[in-house]
Amino acid sequence: MSWTCPRCQQPVFFAEKVSSLGKNWHRFCLKCERCHSVLSPGGHAEHNGRPYCHKPCYGALFGPRGVNIGGV
Repeated sequence: MSWTCPRCQQPVFFAEKVSSLGKNWHRFCLKCERCHSVLSPGGHAEHNGRPYCHKPCYGALFGPRGVNIGGV
């Protein structure tokens, strides 16, 4: 049985899959949308169905704004 990776659109087989955000990914396709660092399943943030690393990307893009907050 195989699934389709949401990033590369190639088949994902059982032995190579990681599950996150309700989808099955290749291990190296589960990357932050902003900085492209490889993420661990469940160890990242999500916005509009896309994965982001918690720091600094998610906080900078979607966190609170102000002095010394959110990477601004």
